[in-house]
Amino acid sequence: MGKKLTRRESREAAFLTAFAATFEPEVPSVPAQEEQPEIDAFGRQLLTAVQDHAQELDAIITDHLKGWTLSRVPRVSLVALRLALAEMLYGNERKTGVAINEAVELVKKYGSDNDYQFVNGLLGAVAREREESAEATC
Repeated sequence: MGKKLTRRESREAAFLTAFAATFEPEVPSVPAQEEQPEIDAFGRQLLTAVQDHAQELDAIITDHLKGWTLSRVPRVSLVALRLALAEMLYGNERKTGVAINEAVELVKKYGSDNDYQFVNGLLGAVAREREESAEATC
């Protein structure tokens, strides 16, 4: 076992694993690269939440697409959205701002030029709606 991963490294390893899995969903998710990212407990929790709540996460994303379909969302953005939403909704820490920022950083690193703005906007809209509905029930 290697060094302890930071949360950022853990999120990135989970992202790379989930991204690789989108190419062959019927095969266990193993990254195509030579050096496989190490997945720690936090990364596994994110991946499990994405898998266990896939339909709900995709429905939330779809509900926030304006004039788009899920199939048009770039794969990098879609994987980052799923992971961030899983962390926001099902993670133990529920640090919404951190989850959004980390998703934006992953999309900046792996996505196309302005995809991060789309990801930031969609996640921000979901976060605002969740806050408003939480306040309404208080």
